[in-house]
Amino acid sequence: QVQLVESGGGLVQPGGSLTLSCVASVSIFSFVDMGWYRQAPGNQRELVALLPRGSSANYADSVKGRFTISRDNAKNAVYLQMNSLKPEDTAVYYCKMRNYITTYWGQGTQVTVSS
Repeated sequence: QVQLVESGGGLVQPGGSLTLSCVASVSIFSFVDMGWYRQAPGNQRELVALLPRGSSANYADSVKGRFTISRDNAKNAVYLQMNSLKPEDTAVYYCKMRNYITTYWGQGTQVTVSS
C-alpha cells in the first residue's frame, strides 16, 4: 500500500511563505505525474499545481508567479513552495501522485493565511 505523508502546513501571515512536502513510501521514479490540490470550506477540491514527468509544470491562474512545484526522485518527494500568500490561499492542501495503475492521495495539511 502506497502512502503519501504531507507536512509543512501551518499558520502564516499574508505575504508570508510556506513550503509543503509530500513523501511517498515507494519510489516515485516511474510516476507519471504529481500535483497539489486544495479544498477550502464549502468549495470543491481544485488543482493548484501539476507536474507531469518530463514536462513543464501547470499552475492554477490564482497561484501563477507565487507557487512553485518541484520533485526530488531521490527523496521520493514532491514540494510546493508558496510565496506571497494571501488569505484566499487558506485551505487544506493535498498532494496527489499517479502511476500507470493508480492515483494516490495524501491525508491533507492545513494552510491558514491570516493576520
